[in-house]
Amino acid sequence: MKTKNTPAKANVSVFRQICQIIPGYFVPQIAREVGLEKQCRTFSPWSHVCAMAYAQLAHAQSLNDLCDALALEAPALRSIRGATPPSRNGLSHANRERSADLAEKLYWKVHTHLQAEHPGFGQGQRNYAHRFKHRVEVVDATTIQLTAHCLDWARHRRSKAGVKCHCRLNLQSYLPGFVLIDTAAEHENTRARQLCAPLKAGEIAVMDKGYTDFEHLHDLHARGVQWVIRAKTSLRYAVVRAHAAAAGKILKDEVIGFFYFNAKRAYPEPVRRVEALVPVDGQERVMVFLTNNFQWQPQSVAELYRCRWQIELFFKSLKQNLQVADFLGYSANAIRWQIWTALLVHLLLRFVAWRSQWASHFGRVFTLLRAAAWRRLDLMSLLEHYGTAGAKWRMRSQPEQAFLPGWG
Repeated sequence: MKTKNTPAKANVSVFRQICQIIPGYFVPQIAREVGLEKQCRTFSPWSHVCAMAYAQLAHAQSLNDLCDALALEAPALRSIRGATPPSRNGLSHANRERSADLAEKLYWKVHTHLQAEHPGFGQGQRNYAHRFKHRVEVVDATTIQLTAHCLDWARHRRSKAGVKCHCRLNLQSYLPGFVLIDTAAEHENTRARQLCAPLKAGEIAVMDKGYTDFEHLHDLHARGVQWVIRAKTSLRYAVVRAHAAAAGKILKDEVIGFFYFNAKRAYPEPVRRVEALVPVDGQERVMVFLTNNFQWQPQSVAELYRCRWQIELFFKSLKQNLQVADFLGYSANAIRWQIWTALLVHLLLRFVAWRSQWASHFGRVFTLLRAAAWRRLDLMSLLEHYGTAGAKWRMRSQPEQAFLPGWG
């Protein structure tokens, strides 16, 4: 019996509706650009993209897991622009030999296309960064652990291996502006220049102390880019001028010059130093920030750095909802394929959530669409009926609810 809360039916599967967000000519065009149009004609680049995207949505644990699932849904898969289910050896070979540049270029092409066609996409994130006229970009990296005995190319400790995902996140749109996949052995400050190269005069870069490179910071200053970075505890400096500390959480507001010769040579101009109390895990801790802006209020410097936590939430969303823990291949190319398709699926579902005005927890979008991937339901109607965005109240757990009356 059809009820009021039943989502509308559709002629195609939910997974097909997600894949159709990608314009049909994108993958063949990129395949020609990177020289892959003649490789593996029985398993086309589009079939490869669909297979890896489904691996992310379904949390496939192995090649057999993924290939068996797609073989069972072969007719529905073929309806997605002729995509075909892969064999285990065929998918393994494609992940190893077919350049992951295809997945990387596809991500950025879809990223640009969605923002151009839907200017409001990514503008719903409200935070402190919206008070600034110019873009605020957060630079950080996260390490994805791998199995050391299988992946010698990624080894960075005696018994550890991993890849590092460097990212520059736009705080106004909550969308990446630059992503770099590298081995975990590379330190953050060696990639800082690549991450910040596209920044323009007036824009603001917020970085953690791992990206401390005074020569690079001086280059940003010379280009007119404003920056905020957390100071290392080993920093040595001389106070040039001290401002009266404002009441509240600001402890010090100083203009400093670097003490050691190398730091002074790399950054010969004065720098602003702000020392503030910042709440961390329910407790206030003293943190020190450096910036090249002398006009902002000291509270603005601390709040800008506090916004850096948004990129940590972005990484957390990727790791919790997508399949970047169990990999389907051991080669560097296969790892890159899986990470870039994870970013692509995250982008597509962010767009679906924005278009449906989804106001509940973003992780629920993944779980809902994973369960309904091959169902023939209208995507927007599905999210409308199963989301909790329209709920006027939500029951919140309280500590006393864990006990019976009189047993507190």
